[in-house]
Amino acid sequence: MSSTKNPGRLVGVMYVLVSIPGAFALVYVPSKLIVHGNATATASNIAAHETLFRAGIACNLISQILFMWVALALYDLLKGVNQRQASLMLGLIVVSIPIALLNELNAIAALVLVRGADFLSIFEKPQREALAMLFLNLHHCGFVVAEIFWGLWLFPLGLLVYRSRFLPRFLAIWLVFAGVAWVTLSLTGLLLPQYQDKVDTWLVQFSLAVGELDAALQILGDSEPPKED
Repeated sequence: MSSTKNPGRLVGVMYVLVSIPGAFALVYVPSKLIVHGNATATASNIAAHETLFRAGIACNLISQILFMWVALALYDLLKGVNQRQASLMLGLIVVSIPIALLNELNAIAALVLVRGADFLSIFEKPQREALAMLFLNLHHCGFVVAEIFWGLWLFPLGLLVYRSRFLPRFLAIWLVFAGVAWVTLSLTGLLLPQYQDKVDTWLVQFSLAVGELDAALQILGDSEPPKED
C-alpha cells in the first residue's frame, strides 16, 4: 500500500527525511569544527572548512522549515484521537521553530567575524576570534532554549500515541522518556552547564532507541486510522 494511502507511513518518511539534515547540522558539523574553549582553533577550522560550516547553517534552516510539515502531518494524523492534545502538541512544536530559525543568526555572525570583512578591521584577529566564539556559544544557548520545547511536545504526542492504538503503546512510553531527557538536557545547560556534556552523551544514546518510532511509523503503514479508546 502506498504512503499516500497510509498516513502513518507518510509521517514516518517525513520524520526520517527531516532528521537527516538536523543530525548533520547539530552533531556532525560541530564535532568537526568546534573546539571547546579554544577560539583560535575553532576559527581556523571554520575558515578552512567554510563550506561545511555554511552547509550546517543551511541544514539547520531546512530541517526546521520541513519540520513544520511534520508537525501538521502529525496533527492531521492524531487530531481524531483528542483535538485538544493534538493542538497542544502542534503549538509546542510551532514555538520551537522560530527560536531555532532565528538562532542561526548567531552562527552567521560567527562566520562573518571569522572571515574578517573590511568593516571589522578595527578589531584585531584574536578579538574577532573571541567574538566569533561568543556567538557560537550564544548559538549553543539558543538550542538549549529550543530543547525545552523539543521535549515538551513529546508529552502530548506520547499520550496521543498511547490512546490511539495506531502504534504500539511501548512507543508512547519511549516518547515520554525522550521528552524528559530533552527537558533535562535543557535545564542542565541552564542551571548546571558543567554536567551538560554527560547528560548530552546519555541523551544521544537514548534518542537512538527512540528513533525506532520512525521505522515503526513506516512498518505499521497498513494500520487502521487512529481511534480513541
